[in-house]
Amino acid sequence: MTPSHSMTIGDHRREPMKSQRGWVAALVFGAGLLAFIPGARGEESPFEGVRRVLFLGDSITYSGQYIEYVETALRARNPSLHCEFLNLGLPSETVSGLTEPGHAGGQFSRPDLHERLERILEQSKPEWIVICYGMNDGIYSPLDDARFKKFQDGIHFVRARAQAKGAKVLHLTPPVFDPLPIMAHTLPAGLEEYRQPYQGYNEVLDRYSEWLMGQKAQGWDVLDIHGPLNQYLAKQRSTDPKFLLAGDGVHMNSTGHWIMARELLAHWKVPAADLAAPSGEEALAAMPQGTALLKLVQKRQRLLKDAWLTATGHTRPGMKQGVSLEQAERQAADIEAEIVGLVTPKP
Repeated sequence: MTPSHSMTIGDHRREPMKSQRGWVAALVFGAGLLAFIPGARGEESPFEGVRRVLFLGDSITYSGQYIEYVETALRARNPSLHCEFLNLGLPSETVSGLTEPGHAGGQFSRPDLHERLERILEQSKPEWIVICYGMNDGIYSPLDDARFKKFQDGIHFVRARAQAKGAKVLHLTPPVFDPLPIMAHTLPAGLEEYRQPYQGYNEVLDRYSEWLMGQKAQGWDVLDIHGPLNQYLAKQRSTDPKFLLAGDGVHMNSTGHWIMARELLAHWKVPAADLAAPSGEEALAAMPQGTALLKLVQKRQRLLKDAWLTATGHTRPGMKQGVSLEQAERQAADIEAEIVGLVTPKP
């Protein structure tokens, strides 16, 4: 995205930590990494044998609120869960390798996941990858067969590389584009190029989502978030025509992130009754230690994502420099010890 409508948007086999405090915390963190033990409610676990779930996507994923909600809810309900949820989303990125004319005011082309994926997989070694692309991949222009094919090819590329590394893939359909808040900065159909977003761009995302959902017939694990976001927005607009999920048309507020998180949690077998609250904060407040747990999860996820982005490398300028992976993992282990102490039932 251009500045007018965009957020201008360690290997787990490394040597043991050297500080005594870090080593003790690491033992606490590692104690349950190999299995998700069903909680008191006795539900089946989708995380059996999963040590790390990797999230890839653009600025919506990098902001990470939906990932923080997901981990917090899962751990509040199941204290034995110690699977790591690692966010390596990158603002402005595409899976198609495309970029629009004058992106970011001509400062830089969009980063391309192809450039960094192999390094990420080799260093992070996830058992599961959740990917959410599409928002940037049509480069805010009308539907075009060549661009659509580039998106499809990029998705197939990620799947092939993940499968070669033995990782499962969960695809998320793209979120929604809402022209209402930026209508004065959108463009109509029929132009040769789009340096500002096409008014009907959400229809392009509809098509991208439809194609992804169609791949379920081929055995793909695909979760629709585009449809629920569209439906929620339409429902709210029926009574409040000025209702917004994204002030810039793209980057959703906490309500939008909760809708994404809610769909993921339902996909991962969390009962609907636990997800009925209108916001993530309200839903988590009703769970054991949920509010305090969210703060710790946020602290650890944000520390690790910047450290991992710096360590694995990327081509996007303007990103926050993370601390070294060794330092981040040491600090994360200490935070994990706090989390374990918070969620572990007292005798």
